[in-house]
Amino acid sequence: MTTPRRPRVAVVFGGRSSEHAVSAVSAGSVLSAIDSDEFEVVPVGITRQGRWLLTDGDPSELAIRGRRFPEITDGAGTEVALPAGSGGRIVALDPAQGAAALADVDVVLPVLHGAYGEDGTIQGLLEMAGLPYVGAGVFASAACMDKEFTKKLLAADGLRVGEYAVLRAGQSLAEAEMDRLGLPVFVKPSRAGSSVGITRVDDWAQLPAAIATAREIDSKVLVEAAFTGVREVECGVLEGEYGGEPEASLPAEVHIDSRHSWYDLEAKYLDEPELDIPPRLPEHVIDEVRRTACQAFTALDCAGLARVDFFVTPELDVVVNEINTMPGFTAASAFPKMWARSGLDYPKLISRLIRTALHRRAEHG
Repeated sequence: MTTPRRPRVAVVFGGRSSEHAVSAVSAGSVLSAIDSDEFEVVPVGITRQGRWLLTDGDPSELAIRGRRFPEITDGAGTEVALPAGSGGRIVALDPAQGAAALADVDVVLPVLHGAYGEDGTIQGLLEMAGLPYVGAGVFASAACMDKEFTKKLLAADGLRVGEYAVLRAGQSLAEAEMDRLGLPVFVKPSRAGSSVGITRVDDWAQLPAAIATAREIDSKVLVEAAFTGVREVECGVLEGEYGGEPEASLPAEVHIDSRHSWYDLEAKYLDEPELDIPPRLPEHVIDEVRRTACQAFTALDCAGLARVDFFVTPELDVVVNEINTMPGFTAASAFPKMWARSGLDYPKLISRLIRTALHRRAEHG
């Protein structure tokens, strides 16, 4: 009797975005935890130049060492491609021999953050290739990646968001908008994550430099009014199993190291933040955070998973900050920690995400 083949999972990481390194660290944690008895893993790293490489998937090569982030470089493995319409067949590209079929993949886990990975780009490629994948589809990925449209869609569904202004290419902030937003403000690329390209502005004289920094990442910039005295709370959401309603984890309150004035890249990944899971908040506020996280997940038409970030004001009002459709999966990341405290440990979390993607494709084709 032939033993059924384990589902083959392509774990894709790295990429062309400014969040390349964070993606690599997340992938290292995933590759360490994925259940190899249940799944066969095909590790695919993408260089900053966009070349796809079949790597050995060694998690130790994808770890932060001495406060230095890892990087996927040309020598990391065999160059491969995923042709549109391939039905999941990864093709090795050998300059001496041309293209040759390498492996048939059943599902993709795109552990990619930022542009070309979390913005609907790779999701469109996988749709064309006919491959199921973990996470949100093309529209939800694009909408959640763009902070302007995230806020518009959340507000249209009746959820509270903070005050902000949008600066498209060539635009500057008008004095009337400065008066409306007040100081301080946060200036950030509209389509980026992991706190890359973000500047806190406490004096309007700092604004031009802050806009220039954000535009190194994205031509469209958001200027957001800062909240005073708020608590930063995050909540994980998973697509319901077998078509059920989305489920929210216990939330986490983020406590930033005193060396950091706000939750920047170093605070997130180099100086591991302290998390209260659940937060020291009244039970009704925690319940509201969890309900709102599921509502936001549905309002943006998300699938698979998301992390919804909130501000809780001194008056205990719940304000949605943003939604991440592929949140960080590093050892320091809140998303797996919240689910572990909710009864779903890291390996089981990954297995559930993969099974959900396979089930969704089986149900909907």
